[in-house]
Amino acid sequence: MPRWSDYTTGERIKILRGRDIRQSDLAEMTGLSLPTIQHAEQDKRLTLQTLLLIANALGVDTSVILGQTAPRRAMEQDDRAMMRTLSRTVHDIAAGVLPDDVTAPGIDEVSTGCRRAWDLYWQGRYVEAGALAAPLLAEAAARLREQPAGEQAAAWGLLADGYRLAGYVANLLGARDLAYAAIGHAQAAADKAGDDLRRALVMSGRSWVYLRDARLPEALTLAERAATDIEPQFSRATTGQLVAYGSHINFAAVVASRMGDKERVRDYLSQSHATGARMGAEARAHGTVFGPVTATTQAVGINVALGQTGKALHLVKDIAPDQEGALTEAARHRYAMDKAMAQADAKLWDASLDTLEKALVKAPHWARHQALPSIIVQKVGKGSTTRLRRVSELLGSGTPGAGPSGFPPASARTAL
Repeated sequence: MPRWSDYTTGERIKILRGRDIRQSDLAEMTGLSLPTIQHAEQDKRLTLQTLLLIANALGVDTSVILGQTAPRRAMEQDDRAMMRTLSRTVHDIAAGVLPDDVTAPGIDEVSTGCRRAWDLYWQGRYVEAGALAAPLLAEAAARLREQPAGEQAAAWGLLADGYRLAGYVANLLGARDLAYAAIGHAQAAADKAGDDLRRALVMSGRSWVYLRDARLPEALTLAERAATDIEPQFSRATTGQLVAYGSHINFAAVVASRMGDKERVRDYLSQSHATGARMGAEARAHGTVFGPVTATTQAVGINVALGQTGKALHLVKDIAPDQEGALTEAARHRYAMDKAMAQADAKLWDASLDTLEKALVKAPHWARHQALPSIIVQKVGKGSTTRLRRVSELLGSGTPGAGPSGFPPASARTAL
C-alpha cells in the first residue's frame, strides 16, 4: 500500500477530489479554468495561487496536497465544508466580527441550543455537532454584546461552552490548530464568566488536545490540575460537581495510562469509581457525562492501554448489557471498541470481530472518525476470513487495515 507521500501532487489532488467532485466541479469551486485543474492533476503546472485555491476548495491544508501531511481518514467533503465554516466562525467571533444576519436570542434560547449541540456530540454525531457550534458561537456572542454591564457572566459561560465544543470537534477531526485556538478562546471566556467548573472543563479539554498532539507530560499536568482544582467534599457535593470531578479524574487516568504510569492510574481509577459510587447513576452536566457505568467502561480502555488484558476482560464480564444503556451513544460505541481491542489482544479473534462488526453496523457515522477499528482489524490479522472481509468492507475498504480510498489507517492516538 503506497504511503501518502508516495503519490504525486496531481494524484493527491485527484484522490482528495474523489468520485463525487468532477474536474469541472473543482474548477467552478476554485474559480480556475478546467485546463488549469487538468494541468495540476497531470503534474504539469501548479502555481502557489492555484495550490491555495484548490486546498481551500477541498478543505485541506496545503501540506496535505504537497504530501507533507497525510489526510485524516474518512474526512469527506461535507466534513471539510463544516470544518471550514467552523474555523472561520471561531476566528471571526474571537476577533469581534459577527455575521450581519445574526440576532441576539435570550439566554435561555442560547442555552437550549447549546444543550442540543452537546447532545449531538455525545451521540457521536460530530459533524452535526460542529455544524451547530458555528451558529451557537455567533448567537452567544450576539447575546453577550446585548447584555448590560455586570450581567454578562451567563453569556460568557455559554460562549465558553461553544468554543469548547468547537475545540472538541476540531480535535476529533484532526484540525489541531483550530482545536488549540478554540480551546484558548474558551479559556478566556470561562475566566470572564468567573465559573470554576467551566475553567476546569476547558483545562481538561486543553489536556485532551495535548494528548492527541503527543504532548503527554503537559497533558497529564493539566488533567491533574483540572481535577484537583474542583475536587469536592463528597458529603456536600452537588451532582454537577461530581460529574465534573469524576470525568476529570477519569481523564487523568487515561493520560497516565498512555504514559504507562500504573501507580497513578490505580489511584485515579480508585477515585473515579468512588465518585461514580457516590452518584449511583449516570448524570449529565456542563456538557459532559459521568457515573458508575462510565467509570467502569472507561477503565476497560485504560487497562487495554496499559496492556493489562486480563483486567480489561474481567471488567467487561462485570458490565451487564442493560447497564450499557445508561451510557451516551458515543460512550457505548467507544466501550465496544475497547472491548473488541481487549478481545483481540487475548487472541479471541472471532469474538473481537463480532464485537467490532456490531458496533460498525450500529454507528457507521461515529466509526468513520475513529482510528481504533482499523487498528483492531490489523491486529486480528488472519481471524475468520469471511467476517474479516465484512468488517473491512464496513470500514470502507476491501483491504484489511486500510481506510477509505485505500489510505493507511490513522495513528493509534484514537478519539477518547
